[in-house]
Amino acid sequence: MTAIHYVGAILVLTFITGVGLYSGRRVRSASDFAIGGRKAGVGIIAGSIIGTLVGGASTIGTAQLAFTYGFSAWWFTLGGGIACLILALFFAKPFYESEITTLPQIFSREYGRSSGTAAALLTSMGSFLSIVSQLLSGIALVTAVSSLGSFGATVVIIALMLFYVVFGGVWGAGIVGIAKTVLMYVSVGACGVIAVKLGGGLSAFRAALPAGQYFRLIARGAAVDIGAGVSLIVGVLTTQAYIQAVISARSLKISRAGILLSAALIPLIGIAGIFVGMYMKLYYPDIKAALALPIFIMEKLPGLASGAILAILLVAVVGTGAGIALGLSSMISNDIYRVYINRAAGDRRMLTVSRLVIVLVLVAAALFTIGETGTLILGWSFMSMGLRGATAVGALCTALFLPGRINKSFALASMIVGPAFVLVGKLILPATVDPLFLGIGCSLAVLLAGFVIGKKETVIADSKIS
Repeated sequence: MTAIHYVGAILVLTFITGVGLYSGRRVRSASDFAIGGRKAGVGIIAGSIIGTLVGGASTIGTAQLAFTYGFSAWWFTLGGGIACLILALFFAKPFYESEITTLPQIFSREYGRSSGTAAALLTSMGSFLSIVSQLLSGIALVTAVSSLGSFGATVVIIALMLFYVVFGGVWGAGIVGIAKTVLMYVSVGACGVIAVKLGGGLSAFRAALPAGQYFRLIARGAAVDIGAGVSLIVGVLTTQAYIQAVISARSLKISRAGILLSAALIPLIGIAGIFVGMYMKLYYPDIKAALALPIFIMEKLPGLASGAILAILLVAVVGTGAGIALGLSSMISNDIYRVYINRAAGDRRMLTVSRLVIVLVLVAAALFTIGETGTLILGWSFMSMGLRGATAVGALCTALFLPGRINKSFALASMIVGPAFVLVGKLILPATVDPLFLGIGCSLAVLLAGFVIGKKETVIADSKIS
């Protein structure tokens, strides 16, 4: 990077940091930090969702996968858009009207404290892996355009994540998310248009690249790619960060509007990354795939704009990691700390604990990335979403739509069986089969058994009463 690159980058980072610090002025309580005091508008809702979901995996990771598989890389953002549509149509109302703060509280209310604790711990593991994927994206970006090594890059990213959300909570994620979304869609969208133009148009791409590998949504195999889309859907529906955005709105109508706006915008960013990845495959075939988008920006754009867009990408990585960390912090502080450690914790103590958990989670994720900088970024993201979904999606649906119908012990068992069989499937199933299907299938089978047992217990109880 030259001096003009750094000028562009510093301008963007200064602006984003200032917005983050401003958002912290709106936080006066733990409720403000976690759910914005239920005062958020459409922009904050969409900014929180897009700002958290569209990050390094959606941009750098999508270009990385598109470098080898073209449109197969669209599943992350396409699945995210479909997930938001389902969230708005079917889940927003029961979430909003439940008056909960965290996802595990739904399970505690329906199935008992043990189920809520299991949901908090197991979905937190999936969320943690999502933060890892963002750190890997950021390391690839920073090391590609600077003299920093992976350690220095990690320190920079962690520091920015702390500025992004630790002061402002959901206000930080939402307000900065709006700024980040506007900047990112303009810049990454422009990169996609430039890539198509420099490559000679869509017809030139189709003529130069094998259609079966680069222009099919299931180029990696139907089970793998459809499984990736399903993992996004169930992962978004069971991720605290997105539920937090839903319930922070001033009204259900505003909440739905923000979610639907997110559903419309999220898939578009993936298309831009795909064309950049395919362009780089044609003209820079020997580069590391993870560097496709950063190198394109450095090579094809003017210095000031290039530096600014690289900083915007860094903010995208930072925003997603920080947003996921915020959701994880809410679960740990409300469903672990307040339940098992300090039930009498006041508002100020809970605010301090929430911020401390964010710091600890980000430091742990940084340690976890050591030696993993060459792995597939989207691989971590899909695994993260799959583990969360296999843990909670079945029990969540029965809690919301079949209350009182599932035996509590079976609900708890389904949360443990789901992710366990995802991991087992990772070991025993062929690479062409997504282990998510095994995990969700086993979890649903346990819930079905619980439904049958629950009906029998109801019949027996009714007969005794009569």
